[in-house]
Amino acid sequence: MALFGKIDDLGSNEPQKQEKRNEITEVEKTRVLIIGSGPAGYTAAIYAARANLKPVLYEGLQPGGQLTTTTEVENFPGYPEGITGPEMMEDLKKQAARFGTDIRFGMATKADLSKRPFSITIDDKKIIETDALIIATGATAKYLGLEDEKKYSGSGVSACATCDGFFYRGKDVAVVGGGDTACEEALYLAGLANKVYMIVRRNVLRASKVMQERVFKTPNIEILWEHQTKGLFGDGVVEGAVLVKKKGTPEEEEVKIKIDGFFLAIGHKPNSDIFKDYLETDEVGYIKTVPGTTKTNVPGVFACGDVQDSVYRQAVTAAGTGCMAAIDAERWLAENA
Repeated sequence: MALFGKIDDLGSNEPQKQEKRNEITEVEKTRVLIIGSGPAGYTAAIYAARANLKPVLYEGLQPGGQLTTTTEVENFPGYPEGITGPEMMEDLKKQAARFGTDIRFGMATKADLSKRPFSITIDDKKIIETDALIIATGATAKYLGLEDEKKYSGSGVSACATCDGFFYRGKDVAVVGGGDTACEEALYLAGLANKVYMIVRRNVLRASKVMQERVFKTPNIEILWEHQTKGLFGDGVVEGAVLVKKKGTPEEEEVKIKIDGFFLAIGHKPNSDIFKDYLETDEVGYIKTVPGTTKTNVPGVFACGDVQDSVYRQAVTAAGTGCMAAIDAERWLAENA
């Protein structure tokens, strides 16, 4: 295709050309399709492949999932010396491939779960029809949108205190947020760190009364009321934060605090949008599953990992539900072949 077209090629004909480029060019059938490549997706693939289900797995926009943004992982069983997130996910990927998983790069962009086989569109170009679907698309942590968050990602900026708090023993850290999650993160960090600042935009906490009382009673937690984060600073790693107190008022002032860790606790967004027309979700978007299983309200569709877990959000629990999803899918297929 030429880079530049003639004058006649432009204008009203362009939408037609765009539509043609987005046409579905291929339809493929498989028995088990896994969407997502974090600990849940890869573990589901390992179990499904060992059960001779010949699963196809699409890695999604972020191959390896959220863990690929984590430098050191020390709380996953089997790695006594710790391991980096990318290395661990590469190990899981190799293990899934070893048993015959067809691992592909691509993103699910549309879903039709109204009938079997289920239909999943990949990259707006290809349709995969599958008898059983395992959703392991994860969740995305919400950030403030500061450039410094990207700059110091893995070097002082984290969205998971349980994952990374261990590295800040005896140090000063900050938690952004005023809800239950922020209070839980602050309380967890208070047991490890020297001091925990809570950066709260309002003059009240949104958290439950019980959580508020626990925070107020913890001596090494200091709440910075009516503060907003302007930026972070440090030589290669976070060494402090620049805050704005009482922004937009006559009392507005800039405040600097020295910290080693900056934790975001303003929520997660489950990557479930393309399934919402068919699957039951909670008010945030986490896919609902039958307690004790990974079964959704649509028979033959299973959800595992952070896309259905708003409570634990750990690599090891995600892997556990990935195992469950593969076993649930195998049994369902055996009964509904």
